[in-house]
Amino acid sequence: MVLLFLPILRLAFLVSSSFGFVGSLNEEGLALLSLKRSANEYTETIFSNWDSSDINPCSWNGVGCREDKVISLRLPDKNLSGLLPPALGNLSALLHVNLRNNKLIGSLPVVFFDAMRLQSLVLSGNSLSGPISPEIGKLKYLRTLDLSQNSFNGSILLPLVRCNKLKLLILSQNSFTGSIPNGLGTHLISLQKLVLSYNRFSGSIPDDIGNLSSLEATLDLSHNAFTGSIPPSLGTLPNRVYIDLSYNNLSGLIPQIGVLLNVGPTAFIGNPFLCGPPVKISCSSRILDPNSQSLLHHLPPGSAGNPAKRRRESYKIGVFITIAASVTVTIFLIGLFISHLHKKASSCKGIQDVSGCNFKEALMIRKDFFCFAKDDMDTLSETMERNNFVPLDLQDNFDLDKLLKASAFLLGKSGNGIVYKVVLEDGQTLAVRRLGNEGSERFKEFESEVEAIGKLRHENIVSLRAYYWSLEEKLLIYDYIPNGDLATAIHGKAGIVSFSPLSWHARLRIIKGIARGLAYLHEFSPKKYVYGDLKPSKILLGQNMEPLISDFGLGRLANKAGESQTYQAEQTMIGTPEQESSYESMTIKSPAGLSSYYQAPEASKVIKPSQKWDIYSYGVIILEILTARFPLIQIGPLGIDLVQWIQLSIEKRKPLSDILDPLLVHDLNIEEEISAVLKVALACVRKSPESRPSMRYLCDILAKLK
Repeated sequence: MVLLFLPILRLAFLVSSSFGFVGSLNEEGLALLSLKRSANEYTETIFSNWDSSDINPCSWNGVGCREDKVISLRLPDKNLSGLLPPALGNLSALLHVNLRNNKLIGSLPVVFFDAMRLQSLVLSGNSLSGPISPEIGKLKYLRTLDLSQNSFNGSILLPLVRCNKLKLLILSQNSFTGSIPNGLGTHLISLQKLVLSYNRFSGSIPDDIGNLSSLEATLDLSHNAFTGSIPPSLGTLPNRVYIDLSYNNLSGLIPQIGVLLNVGPTAFIGNPFLCGPPVKISCSSRILDPNSQSLLHHLPPGSAGNPAKRRRESYKIGVFITIAASVTVTIFLIGLFISHLHKKASSCKGIQDVSGCNFKEALMIRKDFFCFAKDDMDTLSETMERNNFVPLDLQDNFDLDKLLKASAFLLGKSGNGIVYKVVLEDGQTLAVRRLGNEGSERFKEFESEVEAIGKLRHENIVSLRAYYWSLEEKLLIYDYIPNGDLATAIHGKAGIVSFSPLSWHARLRIIKGIARGLAYLHEFSPKKYVYGDLKPSKILLGQNMEPLISDFGLGRLANKAGESQTYQAEQTMIGTPEQESSYESMTIKSPAGLSSYYQAPEASKVIKPSQKWDIYSYGVIILEILTARFPLIQIGPLGIDLVQWIQLSIEKRKPLSDILDPLLVHDLNIEEEISAVLKVALACVRKSPESRPSMRYLCDILAKLK
């Protein structure tokens, strides 16, 4: 009987063994499970389907496979803590690893580099530490290495010279030491981005760095201990590269060659023994002593032993006092002027509410208020000639009669006229700006100018749809943009406590859109125009918060329409309706006279406008978007412009969180993007107009930020 059961038991054993084999996890799955076992905490869903009963891990969260072999492990921002297990080195087909922004600790295991096909390794934003094994040089196919924002130390650059396919090398915010080896520039010729900032690298910058002809974005060697002179070969790098050498121990003349001519002083600050443009230190007055260089570099900020520092601080205080005095006098004179206007305006009839009336009545009210009405004025419908209404878009289905019958809402005024929101009978909404005074006969000039502006069509520029001309009236008809202006979006609206602040993605979209609009005006419009007076109140926000540059050419049109200085001076502030408007002349409570702080320094000296003016204004607007501060900052009784405040903050090595809008500082994922945008802004506000980049170049740089 026992003998009869033996074959049955043997068969049962074989069957159970067979099923056990089919249901067991393969070696790569076991290697990945070691990561799960080593994790102390993590986002709940991250390992929800990591099941040891699976045949392979190819269906697991964050795991990618090809032909049942693991080729990628992507688990960024998962609150993953613990050690990196050595078993991950068993993933022989692994190509991509992204464990960015977790809480991983410990060292990077040497066996990790046994995955010799690895193409990208991103471990930024963790708490990993210790040296990196020279075995990293075995990764011949490595293209992206990002170890930033950890606590790694030791030397790393020499073995990386063997990774000659590298395109992105980002090692910032660690404690790496050693020098840049000779040969890095000749072996890593595919490198597109090199960021070594905030480490302890030392030694001289080798000449062959200039061979990195594929660099596209950044060469950032800032906040290290590099010594010696700046090699002239850096000037041969592509013009699109932003170079940052700040806060090192570099000395000597800054080479005046190639791309180095376009780099502003902020790229060199913190190197007290550099001289020559763009820093304001003459080489003829500089006596370099290598020993004293080292000593002075390590003195703490504000040290009593640094007379140059004291002189700079005294100079800054003097500048502040001068600015404060100038602002005080200006405000006093403006107050006297407004008082005069108020007395003059009081002889006219009081302000009348035009909300809900038709546009013809709105025009009559405006004339009545400003005392421009003739005693025997004919009705507008009789004096306004139909043949002087010119549509600029043939697809428009409105004419002057429809415009005059439409409902009108007074939005506000500026020095160039009054703006109305006009709603046609079919529901179409337009913005109508009324220009000029009576008597001008310069129709041909006005017509030529307005039709040239009317040809401009771009997604980031408000379109001029039609215009009207007569001796009595000059009207410009635009698209109506619904979401207010950028100034209100940044700072809020006067009298309204709560408002929805802009997210970083919205701010970046606005920054990119303004750049595209300006690039179109500068490079692709028929006459390569200059805007000349750009500021946040001139940037309107569309249905999806896309930016549109408004009022382009308005100053020239007002001049052609016969707008007089007397007319502009006699205009006073008109109340605005409760409904939020994108055309209100004053929507925020801000310091007086802010417009001048958006103007380039040379604008007060040069009569002919330049595209470089626009680039400077654009830089100030970016700084305002990043910081949520007005372009004039009050520090106690003193005032300092935003550009100077940013530059002083950088000189004092203040953390980025002290500069930014507090609403942005908590998202670590965007810090690199914000830093890149800040560098763009600083390049735009360089004092020398020749050193400011073009808008086309800035568009290319910003397009790389997703």
